[in-house]
This record gives sequence, C-alpha cells and structure tokens, in this order.
Amino acid sequence: MDINQKNTEKKQSKLSNQIDDGKYCSCQQGEPHDPLKKEIEFLKKELEKEKDKFLRLFAEFENYKKRIQKERFDIFRDVHEQILIDLIPILDDFERGIKELRKYKEEHPVKGFFLIQEKLIKILKEKGLNKIKIKKGDDFNTDFHEAITQIPAITENLKGKIIEIIEAGYILKEKIIRHAKVIIGK
Repeated sequence: MDINQKNTEKKQSKLSNQIDDGKYCSCQQGEPHDPLKKEIEFLKKELEKEKDKFLRLFAEFENYKKRIQKERFDIFRDVHEQILIDLIPILDDFERGIKELRKYKEEHPVKGFFLIQEKLIKILKEKGLNKIKIKKGDDFNTDFHEAITQIPAITENLKGKIIEIIEAGYILKEKIIRHAKVIIGK
C-alpha cells in the first residue's frame, strides 16, 4: 500500500467520524442542516440580487444613452432651424436690393445680385426652407398669412383677398417659421 492511499483512507475515516458526530449533518425533525447547502443557497440568492441590480443598472444606462442622443439631436435641429430663420432677413434684403438696382437700369450689378440670391435660395431649399407660394388675389388664410392692415377693396371680389404682399413667408420642413405679411381688402 502506498502512502497516498493511506492518507486518503485516514481522511475518509475522519470525515465519516465527523459526520457521525454531527458536525456536517445534524438531522433534526427530518430537515437536513448542512452548512454548505445553506451557504450555497445564500450565495445563489446574493448572485440573483447582484444580477438583478446589474440588469437594472444596464437598462438605466441604455435609457440614459438614448435620452442623451435624443437631446443632442434636438439641439442640432434647433440650431439648424435658428440659423435658417436668421438667414431669412438676408433673403428679404436681396429682394429689396434687386428692386432698387433695377431702377438704375444697369444689368450687370442686377445679374450679380440675382445669381448670389439664387445660390443662397438653392442652398436653403436643400436644407428644407421653402417660400410660401402666394400671389395677389389669393384668399387670405391665417395658417400662412399675417394681415398687417386692411384697406378698402377696389372691387367686390377682392374682399377678404390679398391685395399686396409686404414680406414673404417661409416653411421649414412643413413647419411655418414665418407667416407672409400681407394687406387684405375689406
């Protein structure tokens, strides 16, 4: 018999004596009270608690990331919208400038201003800004127009219609950002 075999036999006999003494198993009233089983159950419960805590924390972090991403998108959209709104008065200035230059009957400056205006309008259209299409004689619509004043209509069919367009209105991606300022007949 070898030494290792003797040692294992001694350990087994000690273990069986300890079990008989009640150190590892004390059976009272039909319930086993093995401390290892209790510890395993305790550790399983702790593991479940930690898993639950981790999953909740992970879900909270995912929600935080989504909220931050949405807020970031909203900020960029608002800044984009504000920049386009700030450029609208420049379009108005171009229109007034071209009208004034046409009075002097010089074609070259008018063509230059017109080309710059068209380029700016093209860029703004690509970004979603469009002019509200109206003309004299159209029906007044409070969704698109803002009446600055009313003047007596020359004819009966001009009552409630647009007589003069003071300032153009603009739509940004289906949202009115500036109503057209008009004069209507009464």
